[in-house]
Order: sequence, then C-alpha cells, then structure tokens
Amino acid sequence: MLLSQTQSLCPVCLRLVDASYIKDGGMVYLRKQCPEHGDFQVPAWKEGEGAPEFLTWKNSPRIPARPREPATPLKNGCPYDCGLCPEHAQHTCTGLIEVTMRCSLGCPVCYARAGGREDDPSPEHIRRQMDTLFRASGPCNVQLSGGEPTERDDLPDIIRMAREKGFSLVQVNTNGLRLGTEPGYAAALKAAGLDSVYLQFDGVDDTVFRTLRGRPCLWEKKAALDACREAGLGVVLVCTLARGVNDHEAGALLRFALSQGEHVRGLHFQPVSSFGRFPWDMQEAPRITLPELMCALEAQSEGMVRASHFHAPSCEHPLCSFSAVYARKGGTLEGPVGAACCSGGTGLAGNVLDNAETSRVSRAFTAAHWSSPRAENTALNDDFSRFLARSGAQMRFTLSAMAFQDALSVDIERVRGCCIHVVSHDGRLIPFCLHNLTSFDNIPLYRGTDQKKGNLS
Repeated sequence: MLLSQTQSLCPVCLRLVDASYIKDGGMVYLRKQCPEHGDFQVPAWKEGEGAPEFLTWKNSPRIPARPREPATPLKNGCPYDCGLCPEHAQHTCTGLIEVTMRCSLGCPVCYARAGGREDDPSPEHIRRQMDTLFRASGPCNVQLSGGEPTERDDLPDIIRMAREKGFSLVQVNTNGLRLGTEPGYAAALKAAGLDSVYLQFDGVDDTVFRTLRGRPCLWEKKAALDACREAGLGVVLVCTLARGVNDHEAGALLRFALSQGEHVRGLHFQPVSSFGRFPWDMQEAPRITLPELMCALEAQSEGMVRASHFHAPSCEHPLCSFSAVYARKGGTLEGPVGAACCSGGTGLAGNVLDNAETSRVSRAFTAAHWSSPRAENTALNDDFSRFLARSGAQMRFTLSAMAFQDALSVDIERVRGCCIHVVSHDGRLIPFCLHNLTSFDNIPLYRGTDQKKGNLS
C-alpha cells in the first residue's frame, strides 16, 4: 500500500531518485529505484502493538523557516547545495563544531570514523566557526564534538569562547573516559562555562561496551557520572541502540539513569545507522525503528513509560524523532507532563506548525532542561527561556530518541527540515545526517570535502 512519496539517494552512486513509503503487512518501508543500480528498500516504521500509525504520526502541515541569509546558492538542488541553501526549511537549533578527530576509543561503530591523527583545528579557526554559526543562527545551542573533544587540553578555553559568544547552551559530546579518570577535570569544564555533558552510555554491562566501543569501559562511565554530579554538570545519557546487541537493555538503562539523581537530565536513544565506521553490510544493519523502540520502552519499563506518552517532534521532521518529558520522583517517573526537547506537536493533521517558532521553543527547552538542575544559565536570552528555566525543570526528566538517516534511509523531505547542523571547516552549515552520509563504497557526500582549515573569513 502506497502511503506517501518523497525523494532519496541511490546508496551506490548518490544520485537523486524518487522514493515511496510502502506499507507491507505491519512494516512501512522506504523503497526507491536507481536506473543504474536497481531497487532498494529499508524498514522505516513498524505499526501495531500499540505503536502510532505512520500517517497519523507524520502528517503535520508546517510553515517553513528559511535561512535568514542563505550561505550557498541553489545550483544543483537538495541535497547537494547545503550551506544552508535558500530551500532549507528549518533554522539551527543545535550547531555542532568538531574540535578534533582524535579519540581515546576505537569504536567499531562511529559516525565520524574518529581516531585519526590529523591536526586539530586551531583555536582561531574554531572561533571563526563559532562566529559563522552565530551570524547564521543567533544564540542557538552549541555542541562541541569530534572525535573526542576531551583529547584537547585546551577544551576549557574553547568552552569559554563559546560562552563568551552568547550561545544558549554549551554542551560537550564525550565518551566520558577523561571525565571519569582525571580528578578535577569535570570541575574545570564547569568553571569554564560548560552547561551539559552529552555522555555516550550504551548499556548497563560491559558486554555492550565491548561490542559497540571495542573495550570494557563501564566503570569509567560511572566514574564520569560521579564527577559530573560533584561538579554540578547536567548530563544526558546517549545510547547507540542496535538490534541484538543492547535493545533488550533499554528499560534497564532507563532505570539506571533515574537512579543516578537529578544531575542526569535525560536519556536519549540513537537507533544505529550506517555511516562512518560500522562492522556490517549496510543492507543487513541491525536497525530498530522508532515505534519498535517506543514499544520496547513500555514493555521493559513495565509500563512506567508508555508508547502513547511520546510526541512527534515539532521542530525537525516528524519521522526523525520522538520524545516526552516526565515529572520525576526519586528513582521513578510519576507521569508525562508534556513534550520534550524538539517536541510539542501532536502529529495530527490540521495542526499547522510554524518552524521559526518551534525552533525557538526547542532551543529554549533544551537549554533549560539539559543543564545542571542547580545552576542558573546566564546565557538564556529571552523571557520565554528564563520562564522555562524557572518552571520546575530541575524535577523533570526527558526521554527521547532520534533516527539518523544513512544512504539507504535518507529522505530529502526530512533533510530539508533538519535543525541539527554541523559547522564545516569551510563555514557551511550541513544537516547532520548529510554531513556524515556515505555510499555503499564509503564515498562521502560532504564529510572530508572541506579539509582546508583556515579558509573562513
């Protein structure tokens, strides 16, 4: 049964092709055909067993929010003109700046293929990237990523730089190893102005870490959590979820997160996608669709959370994510109190969403709810943001997931609505999934096409 139509890319040659969402039994597939390389399909959405229906979740009319000053002209069409181009439909909520490609782990699964020994960008280059991001997006949230950012000894200086620019939330995306092993390091990052730690945390036993990260490291992760609590840093646990590896631990990880106390602000799942470095054939990837994860969380939490609690996002495209925000009481959740992070829409036809407004709300919500529950974020820059920060955020817990797109699953409609943008070395803002996307033969669409560091004006 044909449900909707879009465009995608051939996973072999990366040419633009027509694509359709087709329902076959209880599964919705994205199907496409390349005139040269043939037919492809990938599971996109599983209905039934309490999961929301695809069309009910997907269909929300939106008013686009085009770039205020497009950085690249429309020449070859989406997705080849990112910068952002005049056709992009959503502002930046989070800007990612990759401060190094070095890493203290050699994860078998790594979207950035981190671990190389290439030179780090200079502090002045990073400053210019921040200036570019702020000019394009204003006081959005900024995430310092990589590679592993804590490989840089000058990370506190980079955090201060971001804080001085006036970004609403300054967050570090980290594996946590240095936080867990170097006394005083978390406090130094906090003193520099860090708000939030986006902490890689895939499960509750080392079997998971051996598979996804290449070595046991649970004790370092737990030590990092302790260090962040002592330093007064907010933490979001981030779980890469792979079928047959750790999908059975989703509920246990939720209970673990809640047991850690108020400084763990939320739990975020990222069902595995195939870009960067991965140990399987892309067509045989251990994929998990968002509704399957919703139902797994309900079953494994014994009803503490329910699939019906989750909202489609109002900021990015509905097929990209789900989330909910809960009132917390000790080590449990009392019930949903609204939508989380980038959510707020119901997904029901007839609710017209203004992307400019949903972007503003999403930025403010994230800055208020992912920071330390005891810290005042002085970068919050409007009355609405400060209202959110004072509205009981310290006793809330966010539960969310984001489905990234690879060469099989990429949907151009989703790409145009992306609000998470990587600041490339040459100053372009690239939607996260496009920045990391590679073909079957590992040919990148964007990553690595901007290797010169220092050509930002």
